Amino acid sequence: MPTADAEPGIGTEPLAPVSENQPQGERAVSVLWSFGKCLGALLPVYLAGYYGLSVSIVLFGLVIYMGWKHGRQEKVMRLKSAMYLLDNEREFTTQTVFRAKRDLPPWVSTDTPSVRVILCRILQQAWPFIGQYLEKLLVEIIAPAIRTSSIHLQTLSFTKVNIGDKALKVAGVKAHTENDKRQVMLDLYLSYAGDVEINVEIKKYFCKAGVKGVQLHGMLRVILEPLIGNIPLVGAVTMFFIRRPKLDINWTGLTNLLDIPGLNAMSDTMIMDAIASHLVLPNRLTIPLVADLHVAQLRSPLPRGVVRIHLLEAEDLTAKDTVIKGLIDGKSDPYAVLRVGTQIFTSHHVDSNLNPQWREMYEVIVHEVPGQELEVEVFDKDPDQDDFLGRVKIDLDIVKKARVVDDWFDLRDVASGSVHLRLEWLSLLSSADRLTEVIAKNQNLTSKVAEPPSAAILAVYLDQAYELPMRKGNKDPSPMVQISVQDKTKESKTCYGTTSPVWEDAFTFFIKDPHKQNIDIQVKDDDRALSLGSLKIPLARLVGVPELTMDQWFQLENSGSASRIFIKIVLRVGISHTQILKHLFCAQTLMAKDNFMGGMVKGKSDPYVKIRVGGITFRSHTIKENLNPVWNELYEVILTQLPGQEIQFELFDKDIDQDDFLGRFKLSLRDIISARYTDTWYTLNDVKSGRVHLMLEWLPRVSDLSRLEQILQYQSLQSFQNKVVPSAALVFVYVERAHGLPLKKNGKEPKVGAEIILKNVSYKTKVSERSTSPRWDEGFHFLISDPRSEILTVKLSHSWGQALGSLTLPLREVLAETDLVLDRWLNLDGALPESQILLMVILKILDTQLAVCRGAVGEGGVDYVIPKWDPSHLDLRHRPGFSIALVARSKDGADPYISFILLPDKKATTKRKTVTKKKDLSPEFNERFDFDLSVEESSQRRLDLSVKNSVSFISREKELIGKLQLDLDQIDLKTGVTQWYDLAAETN
Repeated sequence: MPTADAEPGIGTEPLAPVSENQPQGERAVSVLWSFGKCLGALLPVYLAGYYGLSVSIVLFGLVIYMGWKHGRQEKVMRLKSAMYLLDNEREFTTQTVFRAKRDLPPWVSTDTPSVRVILCRILQQAWPFIGQYLEKLLVEIIAPAIRTSSIHLQTLSFTKVNIGDKALKVAGVKAHTENDKRQVMLDLYLSYAGDVEINVEIKKYFCKAGVKGVQLHGMLRVILEPLIGNIPLVGAVTMFFIRRPKLDINWTGLTNLLDIPGLNAMSDTMIMDAIASHLVLPNRLTIPLVADLHVAQLRSPLPRGVVRIHLLEAEDLTAKDTVIKGLIDGKSDPYAVLRVGTQIFTSHHVDSNLNPQWREMYEVIVHEVPGQELEVEVFDKDPDQDDFLGRVKIDLDIVKKARVVDDWFDLRDVASGSVHLRLEWLSLLSSADRLTEVIAKNQNLTSKVAEPPSAAILAVYLDQAYELPMRKGNKDPSPMVQISVQDKTKESKTCYGTTSPVWEDAFTFFIKDPHKQNIDIQVKDDDRALSLGSLKIPLARLVGVPELTMDQWFQLENSGSASRIFIKIVLRVGISHTQILKHLFCAQTLMAKDNFMGGMVKGKSDPYVKIRVGGITFRSHTIKENLNPVWNELYEVILTQLPGQEIQFELFDKDIDQDDFLGRFKLSLRDIISARYTDTWYTLNDVKSGRVHLMLEWLPRVSDLSRLEQILQYQSLQSFQNKVVPSAALVFVYVERAHGLPLKKNGKEPKVGAEIILKNVSYKTKVSERSTSPRWDEGFHFLISDPRSEILTVKLSHSWGQALGSLTLPLREVLAETDLVLDRWLNLDGALPESQILLMVILKILDTQLAVCRGAVGEGGVDYVIPKWDPSHLDLRHRPGFSIALVARSKDGADPYISFILLPDKKATTKRKTVTKKKDLSPEFNERFDFDLSVEESSQRRLDLSVKNSVSFISREKELIGKLQLDLDQIDLKTGVTQWYDLAAETN
C-alpha cells in the first residue's frame, strides 16, 4: 500500500487483496458485478449483429469510449498532481522550483514570502464561509433565475454544493506605484486546484450533471480606487483578469460526455468565454464600497491608447511539411495569430515558405499598461491539425514608452525562427484640431488588410432607458440594445421584464472618419423581432462639442412619447508624430581596399555611403582614392506614422566588380529625437578602423511666421556638395473633393484623377468612379525651401487624359491665412464657371535650432543671442545657458545650485538638481534635464524651483536663497518660453 504522503498519480494503485475471511454474500456480489460488466461490454456487439449493423459502428463507438477514458484519466491525474503541488508547496519550491521558474512571472516569490503567506492563510481561514456564501448564491439566487429563464428548466435544482477543503492560493503579489496616486493597484497570481463538488439535477428529464474538481491559474488585477478621506478609505474595488486564465474542469454525471475528445476543448473554451465576458479585459467586476459613486466610470474607463501592429515578415522558420518521415526537409505554410486580451487576429497563410512576408496591419485598443501583452503565435497550416512554429510575447508598456518599436523578435519554444514586427503607440487626444491631418495621413498607409487605418476610437457607455413601450398583451418587455457603427454591431446584455432597464455596458469602435459615420442604436425585445425604439447620432455632432463628449438623455424614435435612453459617447483622436531628420557627414581613417601586389603595397579606397531610414535609401557620391573623404552632403526625409526604429549607415569602396565593405553603424531614432541636435563622430563597426562625422537634427513643426525669415537667412548661407537647398517648411495638401466638373466630349461623366505638383515633385490621387463631383480624400507632403516663391498646381483630368480644369495657388496666400492653414473651395481654370475643388493646405515652418534669433546691437556693439527652449520635454538647456543674479549671503559670496521638482508628485523621478557653482553670484548653468511627459501630462504639473546655497549642516547660514513656482498650464509648451523670473522669499 502507498504511504499517506505519497505523490498521487505516480505509479498504479494496487488492487485491494481479497480477504480469506470475506463473507460469502460479498463474494457473490463481486462475482455478479464482474459478470455484469463483461455482459455490458459484449452487449453492443450482440445488438450490432442482431440488427445487421456494420462492425465499423461498434469500432467507432469503442474508439470514442477509449478516447473519453484516456482524456478522463489524464484530467484526473492533472488535478491530483496540482493538488499535491499546492499541498507540498514549500518542499516543491526548495527542491524543484528552478526547473519551472521560467514559467512564472519574475515577481512570483519562490523564497519564504510574507504578504503572500498572509493572504493564503486568510483565504484558508475564510474558505468555509466563502463556501457558505457560494451555496446561498447558487441555491437562493442563481437557481431561481435559471428556472424562470426557460420552461424546460423549471425543475432544476442544486443537490450538492461543496467547494472542498482546498483554498485558493496566491502564488505572487506585485504592487504598482508608478501610476495614479489616487489608487492602489495590485497584481495577484492566483492558483487553484480544488476538490470542489457541485451537482445539478433536472427532475423532469431525470438528468444529473455536475463538477468534481477544478483547476484555475491566472493573474488577477485588483484596483482600489478612488482613495478617499473617510472610512473605508477606498471607494470601490475593481477586479479583472488581464489575460484569459487557464481552466481545467473534471465533469461528472451527464456532463461526462464533455470529456470526449473534441468536446472537452470546446466545453472548456465556452466556459472561458463566459468568464471572459465578465472578468477578462475589457470587462471588469466593480464592487462599490460607498454610496454616490460613479461606478460606470470605474467599470468602463477610457482606454489608455491604441497600438498599431504591423506584422511584416518572418525568417528561418521550422520546416514541418517534411518528406519520407523527415529524411527530406520540406517547407511550411506559415500564418500568425495575434492576441491582445480578448482581441484576436489571424493573418493569411503563405504557401511553402520558411521566410514568409505578410505585410499586414492590425489595430488594438489597450486598456491597461503595464500589464497587457501582445502575443504572437506562428503555425503551419495543415489539413488536419496545424503545427506550432513558435511564439513571442511583448509587453505593451514598452511600446508606450518607446512610441515606436521596429525589431526582429526570436520565437520561443522552437529551435529557430524570428518575426519582424513594427509596433506604434497612438496617443488619444480629446481635441479635433488634428483630426483632418490624421485622416489624410491614413489614406497614404497601405496594407493587405481590407480596412484602412482608423483615425479615432469611439467609446459608447450605455447606461439606462426610461418608459419603454410594453409588449403585446400589456406585458413588460425584456430589452436589449444593438449598437452599430458602419458594419460593426455589438449587443448589450438583456434586462428581463422591465420598461426601465439599466444595462451599464460599454462598447468601443474604431472610427475611420467621424464626418462620414453615424451611431445607429436599436432597442429591441430579447427575441430581436420587436423594436422598442431607435436612435441615430451623426458622429459629426461630436466633433463640435467640448472634449468630444456627449453625456445626456436622448429621445428614442419609433417609440413611446416618454421613451428615453441615457448614453455617454466619447470620441478620441489617435495621433502619432511626424519628424524630419537632416544628415551632414565626412569620414576619417577608412580601410584601404584597393591594394596592389597581393596586399604588399597599400592603396586607397573610393568610398561612398548608403543611408537607410523609414524605408528610404540615400546614396552619397563617390570620392576617388581617399581614406579621409569629405562629402558635405545634406539629406532630408519625412518620417510619417511608420518610422523605423533605427537609421543605418553603411560605407563601401566603389570597385569595377563588387564593392568592398568599409563598415557600418546604426543610430536610434529615439535618441536622435530626444537630443534634438547631434554633432559627433561615430565609430564604424565590423572593421578595424574608420569613423564618420554626422550632424543630425530633428526639426519640430511650428506655425510661427516670424521664424521664417530667420530660418531662410540661415539656409541661404549653407552650401552642400549634392546641391540640396535646405527646406524651410513642410506643406501638407489634403485633396477632398471637386464639384461641377465638365462632362467628357462624348457627353459621359468623367473618371477624374487629380495631380498635385509643387516645384519638381508631383503626386497623383486615385481615379474616381464616373462623376462630375468626385471625392478623393487623400493627402500629400512636400518639402519646400522658400514658401514665399513656390506655387502649388493642381490638374484634373479624365483618366490622366482629357483635361478637366486646373488650379494655381501661390503659397504666399497660405502664409496670409490664420495659423498658416487654407481650407476652402477654390475655382478651377479651364473648366465650367461652377467648377470648384475643395482643398486644405497646411504650412508648417521647420524650426531649426541652428538658425538662432539675432536682435539689435546691444551695449558695446555686440549682438546678443536669444536662447531657444526645447519644448518636447521640460528642457532647461539654453544657449549659451541659463543664468541667475543673486545677492551675497556672506562676505565670501554664495555657492548656489538649483533644485526643482514637478508637483504634485514628490518622488525621485520628478526631482532634479544642478551642479554647485562655487563663490559665484551670477552663475551660469548649461545643463539639460528631461522629463518623459506628454504635453497633456505636463500641463497638469507645476514646476517648483528653489535656488539654494550649498552650506554645511553645522553652518548658521540660511540654505534657501529664493523660490519660484510656475504653472505649466499657463505656458505654451508647444512654442516654449524664455524670460527672466524674480525669485520670491520662502514666506511668499
